[in-house]
Amino acid sequence: MTAAQSLDGDFLALADPYRRELLAHCYRMMGSLHDAEDQMQETFIRAWRGYDNYQQQASLRTWLYKIATNTCLTALQNRSKRPLPSGLGAPDSDPTADLVERHEVPWLGPLPNRLIDDDASDPATVVTSRESVRLAFIAALQYLPARQRAVLVLRDVLQWKASEVATALGTTTTAVNSLLQRARTQLELATPSADTLVEPESPEERELLDRYVAAFENYDIDGIVELFTKDAVWEMPPFEGWYRGGTAIGTLVSEKCPAKARGDMRLMPTVSNGQPALGLYMRGEDGVHRPFQLHVLDVTADGVSHVVCFFDIDLFEKFGLPETPPA
Repeated sequence: MTAAQSLDGDFLALADPYRRELLAHCYRMMGSLHDAEDQMQETFIRAWRGYDNYQQQASLRTWLYKIATNTCLTALQNRSKRPLPSGLGAPDSDPTADLVERHEVPWLGPLPNRLIDDDASDPATVVTSRESVRLAFIAALQYLPARQRAVLVLRDVLQWKASEVATALGTTTTAVNSLLQRARTQLELATPSADTLVEPESPEERELLDRYVAAFENYDIDGIVELFTKDAVWEMPPFEGWYRGGTAIGTLVSEKCPAKARGDMRLMPTVSNGQPALGLYMRGEDGVHRPFQLHVLDVTADGVSHVVCFFDIDLFEKFGLPETPPA
């Protein structure tokens, strides 16, 4: 075995266990699974190249996070934030109006939990906990300048000391504390309260998801309307409009959805961003159901409070969803 082969083997054996949490970290910074995967790959390349000079002054995990953070900061230079439609600043839309697509906007994307889930007994799972990857949190991070975003994630998600963050970012502890204070203030303004969310996989969540599936698969518009809270929000990038309230959402489905009858839609459960999600399949003229949308839901004790529908059907493979639903 050559020295280079030994280096490759040693590095990969030691670094690979951190791959999932580093992907989650890059996703928090980038707001896109595709971008996060690119930056994680770049992180591993940079770490491999520098591994022979790694002097273990910090843990390997800390060293990898330092590289990943700075890799993401470089990638974020001159990039626009990734919003959801409700973050564009326009009021909620008329569900009977024409839908307008905005493909030039770098929209926020979802994160399949299957790519970041880890052994629940591992203390490091705090960095991939559901709260730290929820869509609302990731969307709120997009309002922060890149360095503020990095400081907040390192301090409040990873629980690093201010001195450790300063070393990683090549700045001072005073600067880190100032950036953190500004980031927390901005985040409080942009982040909705999660106090009313029901516990994942609780009987209440399962019951509401069953009703959600039944209402859509039966094309029950009245049932769909009843699912949502009074101020529920529905949005579906790359369309710029967003809609508020069960009545508006029901009207949108009846007016704009290709489905027109019971059986046109099929839904399969998955998990995205630590939240319940559903892959929606639409029946084509040939009678075959094919990927159409991915719904990511906020479920509260009073009903569904937020749905983001993603039209990127390539996501189905990332989420482990089949090309067609089982019979």
